[in-house]
Order: sequence, then structure tokens, then C-alpha cells
Amino acid sequence: MSAEATAIHKSVVITGSTKGLGFELARSFLARGCGVTLSGRDEQALTRALATLRREHGIDRVAGISGDVTLRADVEALWARAAAVFGRVDVWINNAGTTNPQVPFADQDASDICAVVGTNLAGTMLGSWVAIRGMRAQGFGALYNMEGYGSDGSRQPGMSTYGSTKVAVRYLTRSLAAELRDTPIVVGALSPGVVVTDLLLDVYARGAPENWRRARRIFQFIADRTETVAPWLADAVLANQKTDVRLAWMTVPRAIARFFMPHYHRRKLLPE
Repeated sequence: MSAEATAIHKSVVITGSTKGLGFELARSFLARGCGVTLSGRDEQALTRALATLRREHGIDRVAGISGDVTLRADVEALWARAAAVFGRVDVWINNAGTTNPQVPFADQDASDICAVVGTNLAGTMLGSWVAIRGMRAQGFGALYNMEGYGSDGSRQPGMSTYGSTKVAVRYLTRSLAAELRDTPIVVGALSPGVVVTDLLLDVYARGAPENWRRARRIFQFIADRTETVAPWLADAVLANQKTDVRLAWMTVPRAIARFFMPHYHRRKLLPE
């Protein structure tokens, strides 16, 4: 496969794209004529994701490589794979993330803390480093980092580790935008809001049951499925030309309005 063999709108790289929001983002970009390079640590999950998307959108517009975002060689191999298949990387999205059980910080396992910081923060930094160097060499590109709970400084018991990484990611994103302001590289943040994924459900499954009961009442109104959020984010990324931008699906006015809409009181979105 090559850029000459396949006409594409944009070449998009998405880390953590074998499932969840990353996978639906890949599907949405493909539906809009882009070529997409998938990435994930699980080789079998990658194989399944590639098979599904190639069946839907054709073999020539979907590439992929397994790898760990905390390893420089793996992230560089991801860039190289996308560039080899599509001839360039127009958009790089640092989406890979993990989280910890929603329990008090001192009760968390040290290995969970290191894994969350490694993937969410170090992985995003390393992905940004590789993407910026590649975009600098090719002369253009757009880098987006995924926000999450804590990005805006919100605090909640049990979310100290995850939230710390996300507030740091916002600082990183805005700092990179400032550094690259006078270059042809766009830097921005994606804010999907609360998205129902295995990652979200696992947080509460491994925490105290009362945390889920409390959160579920709010999520009934403000959470969304991946297939609802991903198309909007893909459209926003493809339309955006500004740097230091935050593309947010769930705004405060939208969230408030939902509490007054009967549909959101009735919908079956979350498990009991």
C-alpha cells in the first residue's frame, strides 16, 4: 500500500485505537475518506480491529502496528508505519490511556499508579515528541491530546492518580501549542466528555459500589456512547485550522440542557 495507490483525505494516527473511543474515532475518520493507522499493545485486539475496519472500508485505507506508547522504539515505529503506508501523517491523536480503581490514593496499588502515569502522561509526552519531530521534518501536521477527568482541575475522591495525569496533559498541550505557535504544526486538545467504555466501567467495577451508584445518576444525563461522540470529534478535527484549541463535545450548556429533556431521563445507557 502507498499514498500513490490510495487517494486519502488525511492520514490519521490514533494511539489506543483497537477498542473504545479510539476505535470509533478510527471508524469515523475512515468514513470521512481518511487513511488511518491503528495502534495498541494487544496484538490480537489489533488484528480484530484491523479486520473489522478493512471489511467496512477496504484494505488500502487501514494500517496498524502493535506497540507500547511508553516505549520510544514502538512509538517511532508507529510513525514510520503510517508514513510508509500513506506517505505522510496529517493528524496524530494521543488517545491511549488507562486508569486505576476508584479507591483512596493510599489504598491504590503502586503498580497501578505507575501504569496510569506511564501510559497517560509519559505516553502522551512521548507520542507528542515523536509526532512533532516527524511533522517538523515533513513541514506540517496536527497533534491532538485527549483530555479526561481532572483536565479542568476537578477533584473527586479516588481519582487523584488519573486526574493528576490529565491536568498535566492539558498543561503539556498548551505548552506545546505555545512553543509551536509560529510553525505549521497545529496543537490542540480533544475533550470527549464522559464516554461509556470498558475503561470507564472498569474504574467503578474495581471501586466501591456506592461510587458507581452516585456516578450513575449523573452519567445518565451527561455520558454518551462512543459512536455518538467519535463522529463529532472527527468532524471537528478535520475542520480545525487553529492551534491552541480545545475541541469539546460536552459543553456546560449542553450538559445542563439534558437535565430538562425527557429522553435523557428515560434512556438505557448504563448497567445497573
